Amino acid sequence: MMSQLDSIFSPKSIAVIGASRREEAVGHAVFKNLLMGEYQGVLYPINPKADSILGVKSYPSMLEVPNSVDLAILIVPAEASVSTFQQCVQKGIKGAIVISAGFKEVGKDGAAREKELADLARKHQIPLLGPNCLGVINTDSAVSMNASFARSMPKQGNISFISQSGALCTAVLDYAKGVNIGFSKFISMGNKAAVTELELLEYLSHDEKTDVILMYLEDISYPRELIDLCRRITGEVCLETPALRCKPILAIKSGRTLQGAKAASSHTGSLAGSDEVYTAIFAQGGIFRVDSVDELFDYAKAFSANKRPKGNRVAIVTNAGGPGIMATDASVRYGLEMAVVSEKTEEELKKVLPSTANIHNPIDVIGDAQHGRYETALKIALKDSHLDGVIVILTPQAMTDIEAIAEVIGKIASKHHKPVLACFMGIVDVSAGVKVLERWGVPHYRFPESAAKALAGMARYTAWVARPRTEYKEFKIEAGAARAILQKAVGQKRRNLTDLETMELLKIYGFPTLPMELCATPKAAVEAAERMGYPVVLKINSPDILHKIDVGGVRLNLCSRDQVERQAADLLESVGRKLPKAKILGVTVQKMAKKGREVILGLKRDERFGPILMFGLGGTYVEIFKDVTFRIAPIRELGAYNMIHSIKSYPILEGVRGEKPADIPKIEECLQRLSQLAMQCPEIAELDINPL
Repeated sequence: MMSQLDSIFSPKSIAVIGASRREEAVGHAVFKNLLMGEYQGVLYPINPKADSILGVKSYPSMLEVPNSVDLAILIVPAEASVSTFQQCVQKGIKGAIVISAGFKEVGKDGAAREKELADLARKHQIPLLGPNCLGVINTDSAVSMNASFARSMPKQGNISFISQSGALCTAVLDYAKGVNIGFSKFISMGNKAAVTELELLEYLSHDEKTDVILMYLEDISYPRELIDLCRRITGEVCLETPALRCKPILAIKSGRTLQGAKAASSHTGSLAGSDEVYTAIFAQGGIFRVDSVDELFDYAKAFSANKRPKGNRVAIVTNAGGPGIMATDASVRYGLEMAVVSEKTEEELKKVLPSTANIHNPIDVIGDAQHGRYETALKIALKDSHLDGVIVILTPQAMTDIEAIAEVIGKIASKHHKPVLACFMGIVDVSAGVKVLERWGVPHYRFPESAAKALAGMARYTAWVARPRTEYKEFKIEAGAARAILQKAVGQKRRNLTDLETMELLKIYGFPTLPMELCATPKAAVEAAERMGYPVVLKINSPDILHKIDVGGVRLNLCSRDQVERQAADLLESVGRKLPKAKILGVTVQKMAKKGREVILGLKRDERFGPILMFGLGGTYVEIFKDVTFRIAPIRELGAYNMIHSIKSYPILEGVRGEKPADIPKIEECLQRLSQLAMQCPEIAELDINPL
């Protein structure tokens, strides 16, 4: 499949505009990397002050290159970038990389320059990567292109890396070289003026050399489109087009501790910071969010082996009891299940292992085990249908033949469909064995916790790919009545709906509601309470007071005429005294709900992300415990299910100590109804249902 981005990743010819003889110059580094990296196409250095660069004939300008050029790499002062790019357009280039800095990252003038570049690229349909980027690397031997100013070319691999930070790219390349990890494509996006992560992900989804995609992101250009695209790459494409493979996407998103939300009037608004929203986007798109580069490559090593466990049952083979226990603890902590091996497996292990060995899981082959014992134990374990993957642990001891053990692990793993992860504990003594494991493509880790976490990630990805596919559910509602409520408030230039309007809107959308009436006097409140039946709740009603509890504006569990009349009078007097400027319409009388678990459903409309939904345990402590989860609307049926099940306090909803479970299907339905309301009522900026 041909793509516009082929001109960036597999060009037949490249012009480096700004190639330099000066060794300290970026233009020198980029041209040298292309030349010495054995780029398989034709190179044209462009420099009006040099006859040749590194022995290659140089041209004064792009327009004087005698032949056609696929890719132009611009390393020129930012002020000259637009005029230089115009020459490239005139020359008929097919793609461009702008490595130069000095654009939106430096202020208003740079942003204007960047927009001009992007507009030109879009007008002429030329994919443009950057500006302010490190460049691009393609290790495919048919291309062998290091179009970057990184220090060296990485080895070939099946991992592609997309980064919004050029400086991080150089550090990652050095790290990967140290741990012997290879790449297929290595991409620095820079400012993303024209080509964004969307176009790059789409390209990599079809790239036969890429099996795993890694990303470092500082922001997302098109959140909703990213969710849809990543869902397809990570779990839909193999169903839609069997010839294509699903590919895991692992991402680091920086800025987790920054406050991303402006001051807000609702719980949802105050809790929905940008980091929580990014977590929601990643969850909906099937993207694995990781916390560090170390963790990113721990997962990448496991996924790049291209073996997925069918489930989450793990067996551990070890020559040391302590590390076996550590691996067991970590496996359970990260969501794996310790496999209960079959009686047949235990009998076979008993025949070949010493009497002091442990034939249960974790399988301990004892400290003096050499390659033969490891080989036998691993083969027997992998035959057992009760497990989905194996972690093999080795601690270096005087009698341990480390390289031979690594060799048998590699041979066995290569012949088996179940994933085998190795943990050779240490650095120096096990280094030769680790090289053997790398040669066989066995994922390896220094400590058991890392291996367990990686295998658990693989199991979660398997569950994601195999998840049931659900749709967006739409409920029948009286759309005209809902619009009338909102248009009235907009027409009156009000920032808030009244309690009664809010309750009516929720009723239209099918939420379970309780009877409610607005009463101007204590006497009217008594009459309303008599009609509803006791107990009732009184709340101050004012468009100027949103959080009523904060001003003492709520009275609970009123069970008689006298209580209602007395409390209504006190409510009107006390709140009026505290907030003399507030417009008080009266008191709201509402039937009091029976005792139950309280949850909160929320909606916040973000300028960039659109409507964001929130779910968690409700009541007055929601902002203290912050046990909530978010999703971008609309959500599917499975999305509502996952929102509820992902909070830490979910067991409370299931029922503890003899309590009946909450009506979880009804909560799921309410979340789907809220999702529909969010999509159909764009006027609503924030909404809390607390408690439901």
